[in-house]
Amino acid sequence: MEIVELLIGLVALSIGLYYYLIRNFNYWESRNVVGPKPIPFFGTIKDLMFSKYSIAVYLKKVYEEFPNAPMIGIYTRSEPVLVLNDMNQIKNVLIKDFKSFVDRSMKMNEKHLPLNAHLFNLEAKRWRPLRTKLTPVFTSGKLREMFHLLIECANQLDDYLNRVEGMSVDVRDITAKFATDVIGVCAFGLQANSLADEDSIFRKMGKRIFKTDLKNILRFQIHAISPRLFDLIGYFLVDHGLNQFFLDLTRDTVEYRKKNNINRHDFIDLLMAIKDQPNKNGDIELTDSLMAAQLFVFFIAGFETSSSTMSNCLFELALNHEIRDKLKEEINEELSKTGGVITYEGIKKMDYLDKTVNETLRKYPPVPVIMRKSTTPYTFPETKVSIATGTRIWIPIFAIQRDPKYFPNPDVFDPERFNQEAIESRPHMTFLSFGDGPRNCIGARFGRMQTKVGLVKILQNHTVDVCEKTDKNYEIHPNGFLLTPKNGVYVKIMK
Repeated sequence: MEIVELLIGLVALSIGLYYYLIRNFNYWESRNVVGPKPIPFFGTIKDLMFSKYSIAVYLKKVYEEFPNAPMIGIYTRSEPVLVLNDMNQIKNVLIKDFKSFVDRSMKMNEKHLPLNAHLFNLEAKRWRPLRTKLTPVFTSGKLREMFHLLIECANQLDDYLNRVEGMSVDVRDITAKFATDVIGVCAFGLQANSLADEDSIFRKMGKRIFKTDLKNILRFQIHAISPRLFDLIGYFLVDHGLNQFFLDLTRDTVEYRKKNNINRHDFIDLLMAIKDQPNKNGDIELTDSLMAAQLFVFFIAGFETSSSTMSNCLFELALNHEIRDKLKEEINEELSKTGGVITYEGIKKMDYLDKTVNETLRKYPPVPVIMRKSTTPYTFPETKVSIATGTRIWIPIFAIQRDPKYFPNPDVFDPERFNQEAIESRPHMTFLSFGDGPRNCIGARFGRMQTKVGLVKILQNHTVDVCEKTDKNYEIHPNGFLLTPKNGVYVKIMK
């Protein structure tokens, strides 16, 4: 009798668990929103959870499965998520009705991940005043002031390229070293020496952030998919050395500048000024940890997105010699006017360079999906689709920017997609590599200039071509949230 009761109890428990796991699975169907069929525990993201696809490739497959759907309903386990494909609705979320979607959908856990409380992730209450305070450091005037620092790093890049001339190299690693040096001197006022020193601590930390080992994968997946579980076990998945490095670096740099009365008018100085005026900061308490988080995001965004754009551009130039030679011709023509010196004004005049960088960002957006979360109940205009507060919205920019409807032959690398006539021929929201609206990328101007200076310096005295190790198919790493090549970006560097 006891065995029968036990079996009945297990069956009842299993049935209860099953219905708990599928409790939300009619959410999108009841709103007449199409989408893939969910399964218990996984929802519709089983392939993501088992690292079969990256989020970029997963959303592209969903996008192509429902090609004419303005919105698609998916489930991260049991939580409903809305994938937006319609340009007008994307504009509503990012711009017109931004007040209802001011928050990102990324969950934060400041107990275990203090460096995640940065401008990219912060909730509206802290994001608004901090964004306003930090904007001045990214103006064109401030960028012009820092331009000489970019050139110093570019000259070190040229010296490095001379040492690997004639060799087949992973250019992604080289551009990451250059970008790390730029961020080190522009954000921290420190020489990172990534190009000069193979043991540079800055470069080591940069590698640790994006390392695709088991610990990093588990941390990302558990944090994203099961925040409650992460709260319990997150301590064992965190890179405490990485956290402590940036906390100590911020604290030591601030103390050194105060003690020696140093003022560089850079990112750290701006943060120090904000901290010293707490009465003007609204509800923000700018702790050492919060300061370190802002420097951390400037570091990772500054080196990773720019270095990946540079390396992806060089990859395409190695494959497309006609485009490569046309770009080199523009660079040489402009530099001939200044005796070979790279100037701020000269970079701004390089129209084909601008098109080439935009086409690289179109084909390889470093952040392949924009995430938002509704802060109020919301009904999408001209539809009957209503969502509750806290509903997550994903905008699949990798899929949109490779849609032949907007970009014919999307796998072909063609900078002329960004001449004025072509831009005006397609909807505005089809190119979102830096986002749009009030919460777009605050460092977009800096990132573009850093990328262009690096490319100009590389192509001024060198050229690139494919080699035996070049992965011409550019296989995307399945474990990366950012768009990451699985096999590196190998090219041959030549004078």
